[in-house]
Amino acid sequence: MTDPFGTAGVRMRVLAGWVAAPVRLREDANAEVDLALGGYRDRLVVELAQNAADAAVRAGAPGRLRLTLHEPVDGPAVLVAANTGEPLSADGVASLATLRASAKAANSASIGRFGVGFAAVLAVTDEPAVLSRSGGVRFSRADTVEAIAAQHAPGLSAEVRRRDGHVPVLRLPFEAEGTAPEGFDTAVVLPLRDPSAAAVVRRQLAEVDDALLLALPALQSVEIDVEGHRRVLEDAGSRWHVLRRSGTWTDEERTRLLADRPTEERRQPGWQALWALPRNASVPIPPFPHPPTTTDEPLSLPALLMAAFALDPTRRHVAAGALTDRLVTEAAHAYADLLVERAEAGDDVLGLVPVGLAGGALDGALRAAVLARLPATPLLRLVEDADERVRPRDAVALDVGGDDAAALAVLAPLVAGL
Repeated sequence: MTDPFGTAGVRMRVLAGWVAAPVRLREDANAEVDLALGGYRDRLVVELAQNAADAAVRAGAPGRLRLTLHEPVDGPAVLVAANTGEPLSADGVASLATLRASAKAANSASIGRFGVGFAAVLAVTDEPAVLSRSGGVRFSRADTVEAIAAQHAPGLSAEVRRRDGHVPVLRLPFEAEGTAPEGFDTAVVLPLRDPSAAAVVRRQLAEVDDALLLALPALQSVEIDVEGHRRVLEDAGSRWHVLRRSGTWTDEERTRLLADRPTEERRQPGWQALWALPRNASVPIPPFPHPPTTTDEPLSLPALLMAAFALDPTRRHVAAGALTDRLVTEAAHAYADLLVERAEAGDDVLGLVPVGLAGGALDGALRAAVLARLPATPLLRLVEDADERVRPRDAVALDVGGDDAAALAVLAPLVAGL
């Protein structure tokens, strides 16, 4: 079997490090658990989609992703995520086998951090493989245990026993045979650990909706096939009103706003924000912002928000700081622009004005910034010219009694609910 990605050399270097300092094995194993069961829990499908989107960006072509779940009666269920785009490379393999480091350039158009989010697969499998038209690589808990035993290192063996055989999975890559399905460039193959893991995957596949396409515009289509029951998501823009905004950091802004962020994040070229409203009012809006993976931050504004917020180490919450404050301001300006756009299209936008109590700190900051912006935003129609818009701070409120039929007749076409 050929080894196009030099996996033997990677294994040799990692094993040598573990033999020299067995505590490193413990650190690697704990880091994997933290990623798989912490920040990346329940994000398997999203992470696979992000990797597919990044491959499409690097190839400079619209991406396609096909997620297939097969559950045979006589064997383990298997999830296959096949995508088009740039195939697997030696740098990509090294990234997969290096925790908390990525082959992606921080200032590139890539969305995620290939090699970090991939740890999400460990929530459902012990034997992940990546097969590409350039070659294949696999990871295995059982083969890692065997490779450790072959070192005949008493300290390392003692560490494995102390951990009841629990070892890192993604640190030792092995060469793998096979290639992607016809029409695709790469496939991630995940033999699922048990029926519980299969249930987790089924649920995540069922939850895939337009938000995934909106967050990852590099993906032209996402096909989901669960035991022959197939559905295809594409052209989300036909079902949502979408407003995107972005900007590039100046050197001064990068120094001031990203000073407290990790080193690799400081090279990010700028900010991005997206607001989306469903064209069909009956479509539910996710109650959490997506940066682009969903967070645990509640959001009560009646629109879907996707923004490049900085996350805390758990990757479940937005990190407080100057960067988040700036993105809140930019998102609020974009929300006001969205309301203007919809008002000019003839929609009643008063229902999009925040009311009630905030759901959390981020929600409160967004609502306050939006409410500070809206008084200067031309949203209200003039009585004498319905095509003209006036800023709320320039409008005059009329106190009309319930029995003033003439006034109500004039206002009824302009104010919903009269």
